[in-house]
Amino acid sequence: MSTASSKPDAAQKRRGPTFPRLRLANSVLGLTLLLVGLSACGGSDPRPASARANVAAVVPVAAATAERRDIPYYLTGLGSATAYYTVSVKSRVDGELMQVNFKEGQNVQKGELLALIDPRPYQVALDQAQATLFKDQATLRDAKLNYERYKQLLQDSGAMSQQQVDTQQATVDQLEGTVRNDQAAIDSAKLNLVYCHITSPVSGRIGLRQVDPGNIVHANDTNPMFVITQLQPIAVLFTLPEDNLQAVSRQMGKGTLTVDAYDRDNQTKLATGTLLTIDNQIDQTTGTGKLKAVFDNKDNALWPNQFVNVRLLLDLRKNSTAVPAAAIQRGPQGTYVFAVKSDNTVEVRPVTIAFTQDNVSVIASGISPSEVVVTDGQDKLQQGSKIEVRTGAPTGNRPQQTLGNNGSGSPASGASPSAPRSGTQ
Repeated sequence: MSTASSKPDAAQKRRGPTFPRLRLANSVLGLTLLLVGLSACGGSDPRPASARANVAAVVPVAAATAERRDIPYYLTGLGSATAYYTVSVKSRVDGELMQVNFKEGQNVQKGELLALIDPRPYQVALDQAQATLFKDQATLRDAKLNYERYKQLLQDSGAMSQQQVDTQQATVDQLEGTVRNDQAAIDSAKLNLVYCHITSPVSGRIGLRQVDPGNIVHANDTNPMFVITQLQPIAVLFTLPEDNLQAVSRQMGKGTLTVDAYDRDNQTKLATGTLLTIDNQIDQTTGTGKLKAVFDNKDNALWPNQFVNVRLLLDLRKNSTAVPAAAIQRGPQGTYVFAVKSDNTVEVRPVTIAFTQDNVSVIASGISPSEVVVTDGQDKLQQGSKIEVRTGAPTGNRPQQTLGNNGSGSPASGASPSAPRSGTQ
């Protein structure tokens, strides 16, 4: 029994070691098949993995060249148009409104007859004053003749006393005063007749009529009969931070400053005018100063109380280095750009910005004209990155020329400038 039982144990010992070897062989075979599959999925590129990694590191970017040119420096503010003159026309006499010689919304000229108040009562008053004057003048002439007689009798025969002569002279003086008063009454009656004819005090646009013909108007009425606003020229009141007022004042001493008015969307230029004055005080609640500009407004593009965006051309920075604002990056150490080197690599270049406006940044230092800077794709770059400048694609916000052909700082005709931002020095 012991011999039979020992044989199977020996055979089992001989077979036992073969199982680990089989498992090891199967594992090696599976790993080999897996590597072959991965190699097939990886393509047929025979280049080393390091070479393929270097090719993948080339970053496509957009770039633009720094330019040297004259850049206008604007200050921007919010304002509203206001009529250069606003006249609320009221009657200066009492009476019936007989005629209205204008249409609502009509442009009227200075001195033009607009309305007529019944002049007949004032004509009667004038006739009465003239009659009173005529009577008192006759009395004055008689008193003067008596005075001359009394004075002559006193000198010749002494038939008149000095007291009588003096009394007659006082009578003459009183009558002269009465005549002068009569003349003043005549002048007043004539003036009332003039007031019956209401004329335009200024040239402008007349508004809606507040009183219809046939109504009785009074000199002490609260509401005006109509309102006239002068639109040509027209004024614009706007505000600027108090820190800019000294610079504006200095530039005003050198010459006239140009002001552009844009619409609510800040895209369309409505009119161009000149700066007239700066207010004599600063608003403490907002820390701003109020300025006034004047526009010819020949095409009536501006209306009273219209909201406008204002751009004040403060200065023309000549021979400035300009790059697209999209090229400017900001980090813990300040502002910088990615400058493109001749070997198509980039370097981080710290820059100092003079001011930014119209999507253009003026560089005070750090970049020279003709150098190329990256305007798009900076998020994938670092110092020394290899780049490839995209062709046929937009090259970022290229610095657009904001000067017209005459160098006045106005956008070219037909152009719609982008929304301006306040320049910061």
